[in-house]
Amino acid sequence: MYLITIEGGDGSGKGLATKIVSEVLHKEFSFTSVEVTGEPRREHPLGRLAIDAVRERKMPPEEEAGLFAADRVDHSHGWILPRLEEGKVVVSERNIHSSLVYQGIVGGAGVERIANMNSAALVPDLCIWVDCDPEVAMKRIQSGTLRALSDKEEYFETTDLQRSIRQGYASLLSGEIEMPTPFDMGALIGPILNEGTESEFRAELTRRIRRFIHNRHPPLNVDVETVERHLIRRLLRTRKGQTTLSGIGVEPSGSSQDWLGGIAPWRAVRDSQKEHSSVLASLGDNTRADIPKNILSHSMASVCGTLSLVPSADISELRSALGPVRTVSERHTQRIVKYLHEHTDWVHKHKSLLGREAPRSILRQRYRAVGMTLLAIWPLKEAIRKWMEDNPTTHLRYSMGQIVRSGQYPSAINDTLARISLLGPGTDGRSAPAGPSGLVTWWQHSA
Repeated sequence: MYLITIEGGDGSGKGLATKIVSEVLHKEFSFTSVEVTGEPRREHPLGRLAIDAVRERKMPPEEEAGLFAADRVDHSHGWILPRLEEGKVVVSERNIHSSLVYQGIVGGAGVERIANMNSAALVPDLCIWVDCDPEVAMKRIQSGTLRALSDKEEYFETTDLQRSIRQGYASLLSGEIEMPTPFDMGALIGPILNEGTESEFRAELTRRIRRFIHNRHPPLNVDVETVERHLIRRLLRTRKGQTTLSGIGVEPSGSSQDWLGGIAPWRAVRDSQKEHSSVLASLGDNTRADIPKNILSHSMASVCGTLSLVPSADISELRSALGPVRTVSERHTQRIVKYLHEHTDWVHKHKSLLGREAPRSILRQRYRAVGMTLLAIWPLKEAIRKWMEDNPTTHLRYSMGQIVRSGQYPSAINDTLARISLLGPGTDGRSAPAGPSGLVTWWQHSA
């Protein structure tokens, strides 16, 4: 759900950076997929018009920029955005910052003018700036391999011009020239110097992209709930089509829509929290330090909620099912699953009879109520957790009514209602709640 762009002068190492970043994102994080693209699009008519204009050098920079903008806007909404909404991450070699530098600064058209031309395009969530000495870059450009791969003859192949381009990136991305809106909203990494070994370059890129993802920056181009509901629908379809538990040949638990099992949502949360707190109190300090105290924490809600939708999963499959919004690091996912298996009765682990090496985890049926409830109330989980901290002696049953009446969470309330409509109210024969008052009734009352 992030648009990540790789920027820098010709021959700076953008292609290698794109490859490295894509590999790290695919290997370490829970995006539904990693999609690689670039601008201008060489296989698209709009992109070819921009490329031909640069090669022929018959247009002023502003007109060239208009062609690049037309390609970018079409690319943004016709190809990139649908993928972001599905929980994918898109890595693009070049994007808006190239136009700002090449036509806006070096070409003299002005960054504000270029930004206005591209105002309908998506805003990169992250720009990675790759830097390189122009003389080193020119040697790469003039190498047969690089030329064959990228048609660099279409671009600006003089050392002097490469110096101007390098200075343009430095002026824009260092803040010397103010980044025009709306493109000042995204994050920036760099400059990352690519003049040493590939291993050094890879290590620095890996470190920096990890830091960005772990900081959980809100995406700029998509609504998180849109992504989440898409992924939940996918999990529901997968579960519906699953007739047996993978590897052991028995019916999956919790296939009924009656996932609350006759208890009220607040009670499922309260009872599970009491049990969790009691278990934590009996454990040593080292174990307690690894596990969140509240089941409404991001990691506990992610793992338990996702397990309620998958018949069984190993760690890799579970992390894939988490998706980018509910994502938890591999190590922390392992810790939580281990805790739920070894210290509680929530999760059963088994070795597949079909010979798979990795053990598979199953959320026991009686805990599906809390897992599904955690998914349903996800948009409000922080509000409920704060309420619990502020009202330790007040009955949890009353939390939703007070949260609704506060008037502080209208968007989260609507998102929760949309989730319940998708997941079902948890009781056969009951309709999904309508409006804030319906949400309060759903929260408070059992079947």
